[in-house]
Amino acid sequence: MSNERQAALAGGDVSETRGRQRIGPDRTEGRQSMISRLPGAVVRAMIVVLLISTPSLLLADTSPDTRLVTALIAFVAAVFTAIEYNAAAPSLIAFRDAPPFNRMRIGSLFATVFALTVIMRGQSDPSTITRLFEAIGGDLARAMDFPYSPVRLVVLMMPQGTDPAVLATVRIAAGLSYFVSILTLGAFVLLLRLRGWPGRAGHFNVWVNLPVFDPTAGDDVVDRLRHNAQVNLIVGFLLPFMIPAIVEMATILVDPQRLADPHTLIWTMTAWAFLPASLLMRGIALNRVADMIHAQRRRAHADEGDLAHA
Repeated sequence: MSNERQAALAGGDVSETRGRQRIGPDRTEGRQSMISRLPGAVVRAMIVVLLISTPSLLLADTSPDTRLVTALIAFVAAVFTAIEYNAAAPSLIAFRDAPPFNRMRIGSLFATVFALTVIMRGQSDPSTITRLFEAIGGDLARAMDFPYSPVRLVVLMMPQGTDPAVLATVRIAAGLSYFVSILTLGAFVLLLRLRGWPGRAGHFNVWVNLPVFDPTAGDDVVDRLRHNAQVNLIVGFLLPFMIPAIVEMATILVDPQRLADPHTLIWTMTAWAFLPASLLMRGIALNRVADMIHAQRRRAHADEGDLAHA
């Protein structure tokens, strides 16, 4: 067995045999575990459907074509989520068995989409709730709209002559979504510090929680994890600044005026804020996993030294 494989399995606190048993149990255990995972997979699929459908359900001026496309996307996403969470080992979703990493991400995503949808609904059907969300979003936007900030760059990418009402809405959406992403990132860092995520005991199955990462390929697994973490952190930090600049340079292909459409504004601002925060969280998490594997290596070497001197 290679050193990388040993390290990865040690980091997951499993031996080679036990690790394989977790991922590929016998038929009886496999059926039982699949049945036990099924309710959670169904609930997660329903949450995904609700998330994707929220703008179409709450916005009164949604066209039938938009509703149809939304229903199709929600169905595909729900099926994918159910399969991933019901499988013995996922194929794409990382940190599936390391809660609340994905719960925090989906919570952040839903909070952003819901808040922006309520604000957009207020343009055609104002109410006390919509005015409250718009006031909160306006205060957050003013606080985060300072020179060279991501929110200011989003506003500046809009072409000259844009309707002031559209500019104000874009600024509110950018400020609110970016605030939610920062709040989520801060909560994850606190979770890491206070609770020692993914667990004080150090139990972490690399094969299940990092399905697209092969610990047996390439150089030392700890170095590769830390390199991937650095890439995620750098890209996640730069993305909020890069996206507005790219959109402004590519105005021929991407028309910023499309942000006047409520659905386009909701999903564009959500993606603009969520993707960088998600990359930053992933980078922090990969660093944490690398530290866990490195710590277990040191303990293993110390135990071997004690046995050699015994």
